[in-house]
Amino acid sequence: MSMSIQPHLFPMPQTDNTSDDYWTPKWLFDALGIEFDLDVACPPGGPPNTPAKAFYTQETDGLKSPWWGNVWMNPPFTNIPPWHARFIEHRHGICLVPTSKSKAFCELWDECDGMMRLPYNMKFDQGGIYMPTVLAAFGEENVEALRRSKIARVRC
Repeated sequence: MSMSIQPHLFPMPQTDNTSDDYWTPKWLFDALGIEFDLDVACPPGGPPNTPAKAFYTQETDGLKSPWWGNVWMNPPFTNIPPWHARFIEHRHGICLVPTSKSKAFCELWDECDGMMRLPYNMKFDQGGIYMPTVLAAFGEENVEALRRSKIARVRC
């Protein structure tokens, strides 16, 4: 893996969080039962729950750094469109994003191999959020992980 910015391969010391730093709950990863090669938008301090071999934080900028393998993406909700575009371009992984009437979300809806709404009362480790969220997947193994999870119906 030759790249100018190296991903973190182990947890970093915790730093100050922002309003965009929300950890996906462990129960969701347990339900998916899949390992990721890279978490592209990890909160400071590393992924406490994400089963990923490597990760990027704000410091290593997952939008500008190379992506490889099966990615997990829970991007900053304050600036989703460029993350949607990068995820669609990569086409291998699962992302957790809010639903919206945006052009970016409509493109994700049209392009992904499978999508599943998350429970209306979905809570992150830091608490609930005000908007509904979905999981979108590219790759048959990721769509199958959505189905196996039985969290909700999968649209393919």
